[in-house]
Amino acid sequence: MAHLELSNKKRGIILQFKNKIAVVTGAGSGIGRGVSLMLAKEGAMVIVTDLNEENAKKVSDEILANEEKSVYFKLDVTKSNEITSMSEYVKENFGLIDILVNNAGLSVITPFFKHTEEIWDRTMEINLKGQFLCCRAIIPQMLEKGAGSIINMSSQSGKVGTNDYQAYCASKFGVIGLTQALSKEFAGKGVRVNSVCPGVVYTSMWEKQKADYAAKKSIDSEEVMNYFAGKIPKGRVGKVEDVTNTISFLLSDQADYITGQAINVNGGDIMF
Repeated sequence: MAHLELSNKKRGIILQFKNKIAVVTGAGSGIGRGVSLMLAKEGAMVIVTDLNEENAKKVSDEILANEEKSVYFKLDVTKSNEITSMSEYVKENFGLIDILVNNAGLSVITPFFKHTEEIWDRTMEINLKGQFLCCRAIIPQMLEKGAGSIINMSSQSGKVGTNDYQAYCASKFGVIGLTQALSKEFAGKGVRVNSVCPGVVYTSMWEKQKADYAAKKSIDSEEVMNYFAGKIPKGRVGKVEDVTNTISFLLSDQADYITGQAINVNGGDIMF
């Protein structure tokens, strides 16, 4: 169910996503929250979606408190009927969708022989199938409009495999393949599709898995972020703003000639 309040009293400011309709998945926390706030600040009507309805509402309310535009949905990206229902509601009530940020994801760190079939299937279902389903539901609206921009969130783990990260790496490699295939098919029809590949960005997801990574490296969990910072050429882990700034550019008209790319945002950790 969507909940609607609209307010945008800003005047005299050039907003690069003014009057755009944007859908963000996994938007209830971390990078998804950051993307939603950025898009709203730049004038978009943001559809905040998350499996956790309470978190989605909090982010939407945060946007509304800034006198910007938002609604929220509880959304399971593995359920095509829920995605279709959401996208049709948006079209009927607000207009054709211009922007899709496929951010919903799952990350589990386990040694290979503890990497169960359930972990594998769930990770693939959310990280890869979920992006496919969202693109399948929303690209027709972009084609109808003759324009659109999509960000499929991948990872630097979608470019270089990492031990104890089997399903996550495989799913994020797959995201880049999906992005390339879609960009080839729809570039001539006004729809651009790119991937963003963050390195280590400290969000609630990492807070949940620090202990697992600490066990993997035989270090104290409170030293995990320092460990990463020590191996990143930039000398620090990423911030949500590092990622949202990149996404903002790729979604903008300034990036009109960029499609099918997988852009690293990792402080120089991986350079291809």
